[in-house]
Amino acid sequence: MGEETSRIREEIEETRGRMSDTVDQLAHKADVPSRVKESVADKRDRLKQQMQGTAARVSDATPGASDVKQGAQEAAGVAQENPLGLALGGVAAGFLVGMALPSTKVEDERLGPVSDDVKHRAIETGQEAVEHGKQVAQDAAEAATESAQEAAQNVKETVQESGRDHVEELRSESGQGGNTITS
Repeated sequence: MGEETSRIREEIEETRGRMSDTVDQLAHKADVPSRVKESVADKRDRLKQQMQGTAARVSDATPGASDVKQGAQEAAGVAQENPLGLALGGVAAGFLVGMALPSTKVEDERLGPVSDDVKHRAIETGQEAVEHGKQVAQDAAEAATESAQEAAQNVKETVQESGRDHVEELRSESGQGGNTITS
């Protein structure tokens, strides 16, 4: 009889333990505001982690100082490939500055018409050199622009891909695979 009483007491204790767990589970299910807060906090934390990952990927995709330096070296390479054009541009710029300065009385007396002829020829040559220098500068600018556009396109594609990945991840986590999320 003593053994049966002990067994019954053990069963009562086990039942009390299970009942306590059941009551705790029911209380948790009934506490909807608390469960909503927990769910929102979990999702917020996951979203923060995902956004940090996205920021890291975007940072990796943007051109670094070495990429920008390489673009500048390419632009300088265009000028190095055509040093004569660069030199003519420099001469033309110096000549134009000299032409902008007023002539002196001595220059007018001694050189006269020869000076005018030389000035006109020099102006023509200077204009040709300036045009050639402009072309060299334009080629360098186009090369730099193309390099920057390629880098920007790479960043754009990386960000879009990352955004799509995150949208799909959020859909699958929330169980709303069929719903459309728009930005």
